[in-house]
Amino acid sequence: MGMKITFELSRSDLEHFKEVLNRARAAASKLSAGDIIDNASKVLTVVNNTDTSDFIRDRMNILETLIGMVVDDGWGLEEEDRTRIINALAYFSEEEDLIPDHIPGLGFLDDAIVIEIVARELEHEIQAYRDFVVFRAAEACRLGEDSANLNKATWLEERRKQLHSRMRRRRRRGRGRGDGGKSPFSLL
Repeated sequence: MGMKITFELSRSDLEHFKEVLNRARAAASKLSAGDIIDNASKVLTVVNNTDTSDFIRDRMNILETLIGMVVDDGWGLEEEDRTRIINALAYFSEEEDLIPDHIPGLGFLDDAIVIEIVARELEHEIQAYRDFVVFRAAEACRLGEDSANLNKATWLEERRKQLHSRMRRRRRRGRGRGDGGKSPFSLL
């Protein structure tokens, strides 16, 4: 039988983690983006090969998404966003993090907390990338193509078409209101 432990990070706790992240970024400034990505990937591999908590494993899924955002050429991440994510991944290049990774059960707790903090900051970027990955897989199945051929521009064009289609459907439904679909404020 498992045990659930819940804790809340105070403002000063969050400030402490922010300082730790800033120190990690400074230390990692000597590394290439590729080295930082490789180091984060190594942490992900180690965690995936251990028996750890669901909390940590769930955060590692977010880490995998962050890595994917940077290495996925189809996503076409803009340089400013790429830099933000590389800076977030810098923590995983630290040899001595807050809780040594070799401590059973707790070793990756600090890593998971850092990922949670970063995920909240990059919430919209993560969701957009996940939407893109789902779209790309669906389109690859629908078209019978290799998903590597589908990129961000394809996704954006398809999303634009979907939004326009939804807009037209809503407008048509509005016409069924009994007033000819015209708003009293409508100029058209």
